[in-house]
Amino acid sequence: MGRIVTQVKLTNFTDSNKTLSVSALVDTGAAYITLPSAWRDNLGEIEQLAQIDVELADQSTKKGYVYGPVRVRIGEFRPIMAEVLFLDMEPNEDGEYEPLVGYIALEQASAAVDMLGHRLVHVKRVDLK
Repeated sequence: MGRIVTQVKLTNFTDSNKTLSVSALVDTGAAYITLPSAWRDNLGEIEQLAQIDVELADQSTKKGYVYGPVRVRIGEFRPIMAEVLFLDMEPNEDGEYEPLVGYIALEQASAAVDMLGHRLVHVKRVDLK
């Protein structure tokens, strides 16, 4: 299975000077846009909406903190208002974090995963059935 990485720009809803631009892994098994807690202050004052328990890919659990709303632009898709999950993360061997883009934000932005082309594509119609 290939990896799809996309550019994501997050902007504080009330202070457009507070932004964060990152490369993030598209993870359709994750619900939220997930960022390391170390980056939380980069977005300035945003409201903590909830503390939640999250299950990681290795079946371990930890506490996460949901903040929002945040204006989000995934690649060239339409901007959305979304919640962001902040987690205590460990950087990889290169000292880099791996933020995630989950399925909730992808659906809101009308983005779908093209498994053959290993890319994001625009959804032509929204399913209301």
